[in-house]
Amino acid sequence: MTLRVGFLGYRFMGKAHANALARLPMFFPDAPEVTRAVLVGRDEEALAAAADRLGFEKTTTDWEAALDEIDVFYNLAPNYLHPEPTIAALERDVNVLCEKPLAHDLDAAERMVEAATESDAIAGIAFNYRFLPAIRMAKAVVESGEIGDVRQFRGRYLQDWLVDPDAPWSWRLDEDLAGSGALGDLGAHTIDLARYLVGDVERVSGQLRTFVEERPEPDGDEAREVTVDDAYTAQLAFENGAMGTVEGSRVAPGHKNDQTIRVHGTAGSLQFSLERPNELAVKEPEQRGYETRLVTDETDPYVDHWWPPGHVLGWEHAIINENFEFLRAIDRGEPYQPNFEAGVAVQRVLDATVRSDEATKWMPL
Repeated sequence: MTLRVGFLGYRFMGKAHANALARLPMFFPDAPEVTRAVLVGRDEEALAAAADRLGFEKTTTDWEAALDEIDVFYNLAPNYLHPEPTIAALERDVNVLCEKPLAHDLDAAERMVEAATESDAIAGIAFNYRFLPAIRMAKAVVESGEIGDVRQFRGRYLQDWLVDPDAPWSWRLDEDLAGSGALGDLGAHTIDLARYLVGDVERVSGQLRTFVEERPEPDGDEAREVTVDDAYTAQLAFENGAMGTVEGSRVAPGHKNDQTIRVHGTAGSLQFSLERPNELAVKEPEQRGYETRLVTDETDPYVDHWWPPGHVLGWEHAIINENFEFLRAIDRGEPYQPNFEAGVAVQRVLDATVRSDEATKWMPL
């Protein structure tokens, strides 16, 4: 069966997922057959150009009508547009892959989970970093007991695209549209990896800061208020007794897309940096320091689909691996992870971080 796919959105993540669908037949011959059927957006002229570039058969400005023509719906729109189209798709048993964070607030995320629970469709959230070979290896290292029982998790995600106070305003800087700033945009990824590698979070203590409170309109001389955070920090208490610290910033000079995680156990540690995505550093019990493992052998996760040993993979390959797993789950009628339950679990941590900052105290989930 050929799966008919529709996208809501065609910019950054639209290009990333369209690229993934185009590459699947070449590198994953066992992936289900897919057709890029419908591209949805608001601007008909821009839509036509995007559809031609991304390989879609038709366009529409009506996302609801598009749901009648597809089997799989990719919600790649701004965060505030995640709930309504996604819930409508699930009510029609259309499979959904939704970009992170799951929604702009916890109430909407919980409604999306309820719709997914009641639907026969598969609902996945796009935490693409889970599909990097090095992260898969990190998961295996933790689960094997190689580093002992986990005691601490440290995660950071730093960018610098808002360092300049004259950087233009965008929807990502509006609380009503995005829900939060660096917290939801970057922190969602870090918190998901914390849960993936360590376990569920029990309580949170957080701090958020907005350093630049207004920015110029993209096409005008007027300034517009920034209503989300530029940076956040949080402490996490995990249900299994581990502790964690996470932080994110979009105003960190010199950091373009710098996500780093460290996991410390009773017998060893591991660390990973997105700036060196093919490497996992592991401190084993008998070693004095870290050993860097190059995760490019054909026996490493996903690498048998790609290049000969030693040839590195990049950011886009995680998206392709993610699409393979998601579409294969649909084709086989099997469960998919990360699902909407994973998405709402992260959303609860985001929500608790905001509430903790407002109340200046620890918040339970």
